[in-house]
Amino acid sequence: MKRIFTAIKINPNDKSLQIYNELKSACRNDKINWVEPHNLHITLKFFGETEENKIPDIVSALLEIAKHHTGFSFYLKDVGIFGSHYKPKVIWFGVDRMGELKALANDVLNGMGDLGFERDRQNFVPHLTIGRIKFTDNKRLFQETIEKYKSVDIQKQTINQFFLIESFLGSQGPVYKILESFQLQ
Repeated sequence: MKRIFTAIKINPNDKSLQIYNELKSACRNDKINWVEPHNLHITLKFFGETEENKIPDIVSALLEIAKHHTGFSFYLKDVGIFGSHYKPKVIWFGVDRMGELKALANDVLNGMGDLGFERDRQNFVPHLTIGRIKFTDNKRLFQETIEKYKSVDIQKQTINQFFLIESFLGSQGPVYKILESFQLQ
């Protein structure tokens, strides 16, 4: 069994790293598991623990999906949270001009149904998770910090490929291994 997902990788530029580091510094008294910059990605489909004999069929389906999409760009814009103001769960960068990204994700989600991987119950909401919140020390200060970055342009991202990635969970956080890459036309 392999714990796998398909995603697009994000290559943070100086501005996105600056915002990331400012948020990390401002929230230093909170317990947040920050995503390491080299691991930043937008998940298209999380498969979870998957039998290895199913992976070649997944790869074939993803290769076919990639043939029907061209490279595209979108913008990372704004900072927000999932969860309530009282109990925030995730800090994210938002995605603007996401038409092509949503189309690719929907094709991936729909294409995996034929292989027995049901579509997730929630609609695909493009976002870049930068931190998973365990505890906030001062909720008012945390909200003020998020509010400061609520409407900020972060970076333009160009996408020419997506990946099938294996995830290993360890005490220092996840380690990712690219199993396959899929070039967009």
